[in-house]
Amino acid sequence: MHKYDVVFFDVDGTLIDSAPGILHTMQETFAEMGTDISGVDLFQYLGPPLRKTFSEYYHSEEEIERAVTFYRASYQEKGRYECELFSGVLEMLQELKKSGVAMYTATSKPQKVAAEMLKDLGIADYFQEIGGASLDTARDTKTAVIQDLLDKHDFNDKRVLMVGDRRDDMKGAADCNLPAAAVLYGYGSAAELEPFRPCILAKDCKMLTSYILKGELI
Repeated sequence: MHKYDVVFFDVDGTLIDSAPGILHTMQETFAEMGTDISGVDLFQYLGPPLRKTFSEYYHSEEEIERAVTFYRASYQEKGRYECELFSGVLEMLQELKKSGVAMYTATSKPQKVAAEMLKDLGIADYFQEIGGASLDTARDTKTAVIQDLLDKHDFNDKRVLMVGDRRDDMKGAADCNLPAAAVLYGYGSAAELEPFRPCILAKDCKMLTSYILKGELI
């Protein structure tokens, strides 16, 4: 018997190293918007929803949507290709699937973009569903993405785990009453993640896989 029957995976910073494409697109978007980001650490925006990020700089809905629209168009054209799987991810997915664990994604990326990227990287077929954000504000937070998966599927007798690398992943899991596993090879630090009391701080995919299957730390 596995420790968990179902796993929801965040994508950016958990399955794929997408930092180069995201950061380049952020820089391009702020330049397009005429915003000086000198001295700003854009690394903090790897993971959170776009509207949340841009609301720190723009205070009208029109400006926020203009930034989001420009970002998404540029990312679709160029940024989405600047990514690769983290070390050990493919082996982890293979072992979990072989062991009968049902896997889903729960990403703040638009669902269509996430599906295309994971297909390009050769891992889309490992997931029962690629769950992601909507293009509008209807499903625009990690909490909403997770809740959408829970609403669409019958997990009542299943042990479900959320896996992610940022505070939004941990908060989303807590909001939906799910346990969360945090990975330290992504974009979040232990200091960021520990306050949410994740059930594990996994240093790599081997440790995470062992925990999901056996509840053991290696």
